[in-house]
Amino acid sequence: MDILSAMKISGSGLKAERIRLNISAMNLANANTTRTMEGGPYKAKSVIFAAQPLENSFQEALNAGVSKLRKVEVVKIVEDRTPFKEVYDPNHPDADENGMVKMPNVNVAEQMVDMIEARRAYEANVTALEAVKSMALKALEIGR
Repeated sequence: MDILSAMKISGSGLKAERIRLNISAMNLANANTTRTMEGGPYKAKSVIFAAQPLENSFQEALNAGVSKLRKVEVVKIVEDRTPFKEVYDPNHPDADENGMVKMPNVNVAEQMVDMIEARRAYEANVTALEAVKSMALKALEIGR
């Protein structure tokens, strides 16, 4: 693997984890939103990652041989299918005739864990990128 491929792979990880972090933040921000533009309460969202082939030149692909380099991409953002929570609050403007209000299906604890995981994965990708950068600088020093 060359230095640029390693940077592309870590960069794709940074981008994917940033999107994951943004989705978790959006879920937390809307944890109590009972009315959306689509109607009804907010639906929690999740990201789906997939390994994608790294776009290499033909020569790079030949040099890689059997080991195929992969990067990560967000392929889809999906809505959570968990049913909405119902809370009794007859004074709420979105309450039905029985006084029940449908609340978003956002699990705050789960979203916080997801944010911590995304942050740690982001930090790991930054560390890998810094290691690649350091190796590139050392290689340049050797060439002097």
